Amino acid sequence: MKTSKMIILMLIAIVVLASCKKDDEDNMETESNKSITLNISGLEDLGSDYVYEGWLIVNGAPVSTGTFTVDATGMLSKTTFSLSASDVDAATTFVLSIEPANDSDPAPAATKILAGDFSGNSASVNTDLIADFSNSAGKYILATPTNGTDNDENSGIWFLDLATGSPTVGLDLPQLPDGWKYEGWVVINGQPVTTGTFTNAMATDDADPFSGNMPLPDVNGMNGFFPGEDFLVNAPSGLSFPTDIAGGMAVISVEPHPDNSPNPFTLKPLVHAIPAAAMDHMVYKMGQKLNFPSGTV
Repeated sequence: MKTSKMIILMLIAIVVLASCKKDDEDNMETESNKSITLNISGLEDLGSDYVYEGWLIVNGAPVSTGTFTVDATGMLSKTTFSLSASDVDAATTFVLSIEPANDSDPAPAATKILAGDFSGNSASVNTDLIADFSNSAGKYILATPTNGTDNDENSGIWFLDLATGSPTVGLDLPQLPDGWKYEGWVVINGQPVTTGTFTNAMATDDADPFSGNMPLPDVNGMNGFFPGEDFLVNAPSGLSFPTDIAGGMAVISVEPHPDNSPNPFTLKPLVHAIPAAAMDHMVYKMGQKLNFPSGTV
């Protein structure tokens, strides 16, 4: 009888010791890892070729927190990430970048969209690392210089100012860092059509797929013009050129470079509804639209 009791007591002791060891191991794992949680709104679906990747800045160096995607409703595929407790404790800044889905480069891409410094356990993140758009302004006219004067003048847009009687710069925009470009758009019958990407508002943009065959005017000896486009040829499916863009929408967006989509990106600092009765060579002023992605980490 005593022998049976001794065996039972020994078995209980073994179970208790094993349980204590398991608790110690769990506590060690908890102490060596910590989680970060993202509460971010306003991000857009990047498609299948790109993902978002978070980074902690630890002792001046980036440490990846992992990648995630965003669906059409703006919902993140993952919001909580487990990391080394020492990295989390030492992190000073959180950065969010846009990366190729199959990325062989362990370093962050130049296309960084959100960032914020930690204060205690939280960081407020915004797009200020791209630029401050609070003073952005824009003007444009309707005209088609690439098919001569008085021909389909409401079928083109040029981001310039004619207040002095001669063309001058029409866009007041901050300089963008590497990884980003501006792009002009006109929404025609609900369909966005690009006018080309650019980094310099005092020069022509990098594309003219819809313009006519006449050269742009030379402005102040610069052998160039300003960002814009004539919609005269090569109309996208569903549209016909020449057209009348009055009643459409003029947009300046900020695009990732390389670009993830043929459509406008979520960052659109300047927009304007082109009047239905718009007249060519009349100067129209754009408004700001600064509801950019933001959140907390």
